[in-house]
Amino acid sequence: MAWYVWLMIIITVVIVAAAVGLYFLGKKAEKRKVEQDKAIAASAQTISMLIIDKKRVKLKDAGLPQAVLDQTPKYMRRAKTPVVKVKVGPTITTLLCAPEIFDDVPVKKEVKAVVSGLYLTAIKGQHGKKEVKAPKKKGFLQRMKDKSGM
Repeated sequence: MAWYVWLMIIITVVIVAAAVGLYFLGKKAEKRKVEQDKAIAASAQTISMLIIDKKRVKLKDAGLPQAVLDQTPKYMRRAKTPVVKVKVGPTITTLLCAPEIFDDVPVKKEVKAVVSGLYLTAIKGQHGKKEVKAPKKKGFLQRMKDKSGM
């Protein structure tokens, strides 16, 4: 056989092996995520708090305890994470926020929130008016998909 046929066979085998490896890694990560979600739900408690500020910052700049920084993987220390500064009773605390709810967290409002350790997982109740957000502007590709009916 010609050399380019062997090259195509090798490339196909490498791609199939990578796909199988990613499949099993994904299954393992999914199981780990389910276990972590169970642990977070088990230690969750509802707390009334005043939200002072929210922003996305690097973990080392967030003002979290050194023990938290030591436990995080090195690649996550450089990534920007959602952080919320809250006042619970007389103390001001910095909490990590779930990315799904970060946009819904109101600033300078008192809320009842579900907290698990240093992790803010949900916003239960808000006092006062809820802010009505302007709809997010759609990108070029999304507008083209809408026009085509896909």
